[in-house]
Amino acid sequence: MADGRVAPLAAAHSVRSGVLLACVAVLAFSTSPVFVLAAAPFSAFVITFGRLAIGALCTATLGRLYRQPLFPSRSDLPLFVGFGLITALHFLAYIASLNFTTIAHSLAIVYTAPVFVTFFSATLIGEPITLRKWCGVLVTVMGMAILVGFEPRMDGRMALGDLLALISAITFGLYSVAGRSQRVRYGLFTYTGAVYGLAALWALPAAGLTFSPVGVSLKSVLALLAAGLIPLGLGHTLYNAAVRRTHATIVNLIASQEVTGGVFLGAVLLDQLPQTNELAGAAIALLGIALVLM
Repeated sequence: MADGRVAPLAAAHSVRSGVLLACVAVLAFSTSPVFVLAAAPFSAFVITFGRLAIGALCTATLGRLYRQPLFPSRSDLPLFVGFGLITALHFLAYIASLNFTTIAHSLAIVYTAPVFVTFFSATLIGEPITLRKWCGVLVTVMGMAILVGFEPRMDGRMALGDLLALISAITFGLYSVAGRSQRVRYGLFTYTGAVYGLAALWALPAAGLTFSPVGVSLKSVLALLAAGLIPLGLGHTLYNAAVRRTHATIVNLIASQEVTGGVFLGAVLLDQLPQTNELAGAAIALLGIALVLM
């Protein structure tokens, strides 16, 4: 009888630890838009490459300390090259969107990702979720839609930014499922170091073509360094640790509260004050997350 209880208890502990890691990851994620915007005049390509390269260096260093291999097996390298491309597209589309639309819009659209995570989890790795949790996903996305909707400032430029954010959401779904799919085969630091590093290589040519030292200051360099260390090196690595412990949809829904944190920091530090619909949407999204976690 005692042995029969071990597996459920271990599973429950894994879920709880995954939720806790996701909550800490959100705190780190929330700093991302502030650091990205402060890194101007670096281009979106340079910022994408820089933060991925910094994140790769951090996780590779941790991997060596924990005696994990630096690279995946040669037979899996093409798969990891694909993971790197997905990761580069996610970050590039997200960073570029911040140049065209508001923090609230960008983050809210990126975090329609739970729908894509749930779909890809079921179709690609065979991990569906219950109907009640699906309802929570839909409530969360509805909250994000309210946060974005009723926008009096909408124009072509903002629409382009919103489209880039949607591309980021779809690739974030694939990125999340990829991380969970490799949880048994590779250690956390081997996986994240390889994916971040390959993603940086994908972004390198465009970064080289768009780099210009004009206007670059100590502030922008420090902001780029912080963007690589905190929201990516810390936040995304904790996120990948979380998806190894519980369903990727649950982790992604918790991570969606980067919207709330990002909007708050944007209001405090960048004077991008949230609208009434943005506050209401964030509250409804929290309700949806509660439905999934209950």
